[in-house]
Amino acid sequence: MSEMFSIKLPDGSVREVEAGTTPADIAAAIGPGLAKAALAARVNGEVRDLNRPLEGDAELQLITARDEADALELARHDYAHVLAEAVQNLFPGTQITFGPATEDGFYYDFAPKDRPFTEEDLPAIEEEMRRVIARDEPLVREVWARDDVRAFFESQGETFKAEWVMELPADETISMYRSGRWMDLCRGPHLASTGKLDPDAFRLTRVSGAYWRGDQKNAMLSRIYGTGWLNRKQLDAHLIRLEEAGKRDHRKIGQEMDLFHLQNEAQGSIFWHPKGFMIWRVLEAYVRRRQDEAGYTEVKTPQLLDAKLWEASGHWGKFRENMFVVPDEVPGTDPDKPVLAGTGNLMALKPMNCPAHIQVFRQGIRSYRDLPVRLVEFGALHRNEPHGALHGIMRVRQFTQDDGHIFCTDEQVESESIAFCELLGSVYRDLGFADFQVKLATRPEMRVGEDAVWDRAEANLEAALKATGLAYEILPGEGAFYGPKLEFHLRDAIGRTWQCGTLQLDYQMPDRLDASYVAEDGSKRRPVMLHRAILGTFERFIGILIEHHAGRFPLWLAPVQAVIATIVSDADDYAKEVLGLLTAAGIRAETDLRNEKINYKIREHSLAKVPNLLVLGKREAEQRMVALRPLGSDARQEVLPLEQLIERLKREATAPDLRG
Repeated sequence: MSEMFSIKLPDGSVREVEAGTTPADIAAAIGPGLAKAALAARVNGEVRDLNRPLEGDAELQLITARDEADALELARHDYAHVLAEAVQNLFPGTQITFGPATEDGFYYDFAPKDRPFTEEDLPAIEEEMRRVIARDEPLVREVWARDDVRAFFESQGETFKAEWVMELPADETISMYRSGRWMDLCRGPHLASTGKLDPDAFRLTRVSGAYWRGDQKNAMLSRIYGTGWLNRKQLDAHLIRLEEAGKRDHRKIGQEMDLFHLQNEAQGSIFWHPKGFMIWRVLEAYVRRRQDEAGYTEVKTPQLLDAKLWEASGHWGKFRENMFVVPDEVPGTDPDKPVLAGTGNLMALKPMNCPAHIQVFRQGIRSYRDLPVRLVEFGALHRNEPHGALHGIMRVRQFTQDDGHIFCTDEQVESESIAFCELLGSVYRDLGFADFQVKLATRPEMRVGEDAVWDRAEANLEAALKATGLAYEILPGEGAFYGPKLEFHLRDAIGRTWQCGTLQLDYQMPDRLDASYVAEDGSKRRPVMLHRAILGTFERFIGILIEHHAGRFPLWLAPVQAVIATIVSDADDYAKEVLGLLTAAGIRAETDLRNEKINYKIREHSLAKVPNLLVLGKREAEQRMVALRPLGSDARQEVLPLEQLIERLKREATAPDLRG
């Protein structure tokens, strides 16, 4: 008699099935509609192939297109495999490496036989992908021995796959997926067949270079990116979002508004122009006021710190390749005196502020009565990002963070976490972001500290997060090397998400750098260290603001809040008087007295996203009136008395935290 398994379904019912039964069999038994709609299965919480036999008693959920997150992940993974098969069909001798799903699509890295791929190759590859989909080949999972996988790929000339498989643990189950005669090494899961993909719901988007395993010392590969969806309607909506994102590109708008520029002589650093730096100053002043009100103390710490401090903190071992390192003195030529870390010979530009803030905390004797201590710094940081990773002002090498650290007791973690989350939510709302998600990132593979300490840190941070009442999801393995963290992902005007704020719980660094306080019983104890940021990187956040508002900043953030434009030269003196009164009222204003037609001036200042154009002619000058023309094609011009206009702009230009 065959072995029987008990399979519990989401509605609470239980089915008794024979060993060897697949989720596809159960879907068919429930009904033909579900059998057709089912894409994969969640077995005891793990997403698996629909045709993979059940291995014992289990809870089973059948995944359909209604389970959009899971369905998209599966489809994008399959699009990547179809891409790899199509490329090898068209370009024999090309080696395959890896191709994961991404947030909006997928990519695959290839080692071409003859030449790197270019974007001119993409249309032909797309057509071949559609032919692969049309063949509707089953995607069949096979379990292989590691040595057999290596032998297979070596026989195919696939040196990259042969290298990778031998680095997998010897006891790990290794799965291969077959699509007709084509095979790839993959953990899965996959859809039942290539025909489950919509041939009209994907688009290949671009080609770039990528190093094998992300190491510049390794071979350069060709990476082909694509976007993939469940149906054509979703693809079209995504392409519209991309078009809108192009219009909102912070680099384009930054040039139009004269905010900043970038140049090769300062790779990864920004030249802020007066108008761009005005946004910075206003934003910094706002955040400073909010943090002052929340009980933070602002500090300023050195840019250069000795390598021995970075060794003690753990950054030297985990973060060294991203640090800019300089000799403390110009090294001599004596081979008996090499430059070594930890000897005082090397210093590094700080990539983060936390070790320096611990040094501030350690000055003097701290009592439990002093806690919590909340230190914050608008700290300039440097990280040696690869050239290919740099992107406008969103990804740079020199940047500033609203970086803070809270030193507290275990008992204070919950209240401090709640207070921080409330502050962060309030700041985001003031800046126009009402919608944000919270994610709990847990221990990564490369970390410092013992598992017992990580267990405690993750449990305490999750308990604090639950106390905030915020919904959250878990990101396994995405924590910092010294502790778990909360990530705050805000959503912009066109639906994109950006990870900005963070709250990280750290037991490691206070211990490594000997931070302590005197407890109520007189004993010496380590504080808990909460690393926190709201905006994250100023440069990146300003880029997000530019794209979110499409350059049309709220009046309080706009670099120029009003331009006074004259129609005739007879109004020039009145324009200068208006400028003086606006400036005295705290309004950032400029005049445009050029001998140009008013329509030309309107077009130019509209392109520069000036919120208010104050048009002055002879009549306005005589009557001490102002014609107000707000930014926007549907905005109507109003004629107002000068004093009334000034009061109105003054009220509208007040920062949210200063409004009555």
